This record gives sequence, C-alpha cells and structure tokens, in this order.
Amino acid sequence: MAKRVVGVRFKKAGRMYYFDPGDLQITESDGVIVETSRGIEYGEVVLSAHNVEEDELVAPLKEVVRVATEEDSETNERNLQLEEEAFTVCQEKIAEHALDMKLVDVEYTFNGSKITFFFTSEGRVDFRELVKDLAHVFKTRIELRQIGVRDEAKMLGGLGSCGLPICCKTFLEDFQPVSIKMAKEQNLSLSPTKISGLCGRLMCCLKYEQEAYENMRRLMPRINREVITADGRGTVLDNNVITEKSKVRVLLSDGTLDVREYHFTKLRKPGNTPEEDDAIRAELAAHQKARAEEKRQEESRLRYLSDDNAREQNESSPEAPIRPPECNSGVQSASQTPRPACVPCCDARNTIKQKEEPGKETQKLPEKGSAQTLQKRRKQRSGRSRRKRSPNPAGSENKRD
Repeated sequence: MAKRVVGVRFKKAGRMYYFDPGDLQITESDGVIVETSRGIEYGEVVLSAHNVEEDELVAPLKEVVRVATEEDSETNERNLQLEEEAFTVCQEKIAEHALDMKLVDVEYTFNGSKITFFFTSEGRVDFRELVKDLAHVFKTRIELRQIGVRDEAKMLGGLGSCGLPICCKTFLEDFQPVSIKMAKEQNLSLSPTKISGLCGRLMCCLKYEQEAYENMRRLMPRINREVITADGRGTVLDNNVITEKSKVRVLLSDGTLDVREYHFTKLRKPGNTPEEDDAIRAELAAHQKARAEEKRQEESRLRYLSDDNAREQNESSPEAPIRPPECNSGVQSASQTPRPACVPCCDARNTIKQKEEPGKETQKLPEKGSAQTLQKRRKQRSGRSRRKRSPNPAGSENKRD
C-alpha cells in the first residue's frame, strides 16, 4: 500500500527526511513546522507530496504540524540571529575555561527549548563547567556535541582543489566511503596533497567515477593477456579507461614487434569469433545495467527513512550507558561523567583459559613446521614416553603422562 509523504530538509545540503503531510496542501519550497526527536523544528519542503510504498518507509512516520506562517518565518530568522550571538558567547566561555576545543556551529530549536553546540577536539574534553555557565546565560537546555573533521568541513564550507565550493557543502547529503584503492584504479597521483580535501581525508569525488572505471575494466582485456588484432596476435601492455583503448605489443607479419593502440571493441580473445565477443560484451553490459538498477532501488529505499529513527541515530542519549573513550562513537553529552580507562579486548581474551572436562578428549591443533620437523618431534616424544613408562602392578591402570 502506498503512503503519501513530503521531503523536508532543515539545512542546505543536509539530509532529507520524510513526513506525512496529512490533509495539508504543501508544495515545494514551502516552509513547514514539524515535530522531530529534537523537538519542534522549522524546515523547507524540497520534495513535494508523492506516493511511496509503505514497506519502504520506517515507522512511525510523523506528521507535518502546519505550514509555516509569516510569524513562523520571523521566528526562524530571529533564531538564526540568536545562533550567531550564542556562538560568540560560547567562544568567550571556552577561552575563560582554557578548553582545548574548537567551536564549529550552533543550532537553536524552533521553540528555543534547546541549544546545540558543535565542536571538534583531538581528545576528550571535560566541559561540565562550561555547560553550567552556558545554561546560566541562556536559561535553556544545553547540549555539546563533538563532531569529526568531515562534518566540520560540511558545516564551514570552502573551495576545493577544482576551484568550486566543496561538494559536501553544496549537494552531498551523506558521506560515502572512499579508499586509496579508488585513486590507484583511476591512475591518479597518490600524493596526499592532491587527493585529499579540506578536511584532510580522501576527496569524496573519487567515488563519483569509480563505478564507471570498474565497469570499463570488466569490458577491457587484462594486462599481459594475449589478444588478436587486425595486425596480428599481440599482448596487452596497458589499458586507458578514459579513451577506452588498449596498448598492445603486436607481432607483425614481417616478424617485427610494434606497440600500437586499439579500441577494446577491436580486440578478440584467441579462439573466439567476433560474434562471440560481441555476445559476451552485451551480456556484461546487461549485467552491469541490472546491478545499477538494483543499487538505485536500494539507495531509494534507504532514503525513505522516518525522521524519528534517522535523527535519533545522530543524537546522544543521556540514559545511554557510559563507555570508555576509545570505544564510544565520538558524541559527548552534558550529563555524562569522565570515563574510565579502556581495557584492551586482547588482554581480556588472553586471560580466558580453556577448561578440559574429565573423561573428554580435547581436540589438538595442527602443529606448525615442515613434514620432516613434525616427524622428528613425534619420534622424540615417542622416545621420551617409552623411557618414562615402568611396569604397572597387577590390577592397576595405565596412567597418562
């Protein structure tokens, strides 16, 4: 059964959340008042009402309280000004307490019931006294949340190495995992200064063309593979994914070797006819298209998350159990106390000893070493056991060593 929903965003390039519009007539770019896990908030509709399958949504789906009025818009603008003032006050309090932390952003809830301060720090920060001072100044609930370097770059913004505003500030909703393997497969320089963004991590744009590179490499022949060209047999030396050409060392009809470039569609595997190669490429293309469609449907399904479940994952809970510094998720709450030192899990595992049950044989692990070494060890153990054995009295049982 389909459900009618609207997409609401609270910040530019922020994550989009879905709400039930009810009987309200809501269009794109309208301001709305919604109830979230943080309280009452002001958001902007970025996706007009449309139907979504109910099994693709995560219940419960909260409703839109009302369409924002002029008074609501003025309240939102006033909150933005209060955020700037709160930012200045918090910076002064941080300097007074000499805390090693960098304030990044401030968020007011729509009704002013809570103020959230976002900061970065290399280690743990004891900000209990800071929270008391801020609560005394603003007379409302205070929350301090520690964020990572990627979130800091997303909030502050800036220009990338391409000269354009960074992607996470303009249109990226979520951060995708990026690895150095992507830079290698795209034949990019592995210099950290050339493949790192403002946050000091690998640039998110390495992910954009990765799928196209992977698909093209599946179609192109592997390096050092023998292929048949129009000029004769040859061996693939290199592949250029951008031009879709392969560099081949060809044995010409006069017996000389020459290095030439061919489009990958002009190369055939030895023993295959051109029709067979075309069929293989068509099958690969259909498989890649099906995978892309499955991936698109999966991403679409994951995006239809309810605001209640999605936003609660990013918010620390005061009732959550206290964890060691090395084991927590990086989110600090004002109600938490200093954590104890973390005990390495390997030390705990090393203290566990396996107990053998009486009358039950334990399974022996295979010994390491060559066959000759193992045979020599067995002979030595066998010799020692013979020397230790002695005649047993009548009626007695043999005792194991």
